[in-house]
Amino acid sequence: MINNGDTAFVLAAAGLVLLMTPGLALFYGGMVRGKNVLGTFMQSLMMIALVSIEWVALGYTMSFGPDLHGVIGSLAWLGLNTVGAAPSPTYATTIPQSVFMIYQCMFAIITPALITGAIAERVRFAPFLVFALLWSLLVYNPVCHWVWGSGGWLAARGVLDFAGGLVVHLTSGAAALAAVLVIPPRSGFGKQSFMPHNLPMTVLGTGLLWFGWFGFNGGSALAANGIAATAFVSTHLAGMAGMAAWSLIEWAHRGKPTTLGAASGAVAGLATVTPAAGFVGPVPAILIGVIAGVICYNAVNFKNRIGLDDSLDVIGIHGVGGFVGTVCLGVFAAKAVNPAGADGLLAGNPAFLGRQIFGVMVVGAYAFVVSWVLLKVINAVMGLRVSSEAEVTGLDLHEHSETAYNN
Repeated sequence: MINNGDTAFVLAAAGLVLLMTPGLALFYGGMVRGKNVLGTFMQSLMMIALVSIEWVALGYTMSFGPDLHGVIGSLAWLGLNTVGAAPSPTYATTIPQSVFMIYQCMFAIITPALITGAIAERVRFAPFLVFALLWSLLVYNPVCHWVWGSGGWLAARGVLDFAGGLVVHLTSGAAALAAVLVIPPRSGFGKQSFMPHNLPMTVLGTGLLWFGWFGFNGGSALAANGIAATAFVSTHLAGMAGMAAWSLIEWAHRGKPTTLGAASGAVAGLATVTPAAGFVGPVPAILIGVIAGVICYNAVNFKNRIGLDDSLDVIGIHGVGGFVGTVCLGVFAAKAVNPAGADGLLAGNPAFLGRQIFGVMVVGAYAFVVSWVLLKVINAVMGLRVSSEAEVTGLDLHEHSETAYNN
C-alpha cells in the first residue's frame, strides 16, 4: 500500500539529488579559469535535459525493467509504459513506481556530469553530448541493472552498493580515466599554473553537494525509516571526517591547509561512504571518511606526479572514492545495522569482502573499456578536443558565444 510519509520523503530526496547537479556545476565552475566557467556549467546542466529524455525513453526500463538473463532490463517499460501511481512490487512497495523512477532518474543525470571534471576546459560541447548519451545507454544502464535491478547478476552474487559507489562513482571515475588517456592534456599543462578563478563558488557548490547528498544516500532507503536515518548520519560523519583528514594531511604535507583541500576532502568522504551509508554505523562511517581523506589526497598527488591531466580530480576523488568505499563496505558492514545487508570482514565474514572486490574489478573494467572505445570512436568521427585557438579564447566564447564576466 502507498505510504504518504514514504512518498513525501522520497520525493523530497529526489529534489535534493537533482540539486546536486547544479551544485556540481558550481563546484567545478569555480575551479576552472574564468574564460571556461559557463562552458563547464553547461556540460553539467545539459545532463538534466539529455539524460532525463533518455531515462524516460529507454534508461528506466533498461536499468530496472523485467530482467533479461541478469544483464539488462527488458523493454517492457519502454517510454514508461505502465509506470504510474501504483507501487512497484519489486523495488519499493510503499511509494508509487513513478516516484521511484524519478528518484533514480536524478542519479542517472549526475553520473555523466561527474565525468566532465576530468576533461574540463578542453572538450567540444556537441561531441561530449553524444558521448554522454551513448555512455548512459551502454555503461550506466547496464551497470545499474547488474547492481540494483531485480535479477541483476552482481546483486545475485551478493555484491552490495547502497547508494552508488559502484553505479555512480566508480563508473564515472573509470570513464574519467579513459577520457584523460584519450584526450590530450590542456595546452601548457605541467608548464603553467591553472589556478581556480573563484574558490567561493566552489565552496558554495560543496555546500549544495553536501546538502543534496542527504537525499542521495538517505533517500536510497526508499522509506522514511531507521535505515534512512542510519544513512543520513553516516553521510554527514564521513563528509566531515574526510574534510578534516584531507585538511590535516595537507597541513602536514604542504605547511598550510587550503579551502580547496577542505572542499575536496568533504566530497571525497561523501563519495566514499556512499556505497556503505545504509550498512554501517557511526564509528565505521567516521573511519571511512578518514580513510577517504588520506587515500584520495594521495591519489590526487600521485596523479599530479605522473602528469595525468585530470583537470578537477575526478579520478582521485570519485573513482578512487567509489573503489575504496565499496571495499570498506566489505570490511565494516554489519547485519546488526541493516539486516537486509551483510556481515563484513570485521563481523567474521571475509567472503563478503571478496564479493565486493569482485564487484569493483568487474564494474571498473567494464566502465573503462566501454568508455575508452566510445571516446576513440567519437574522437575519430567528430573530434573531441577544441582547437588550440579555442582553448586560448575560452570555451565560453567559442562554444556558447557568451562570457561569465564583462571586464
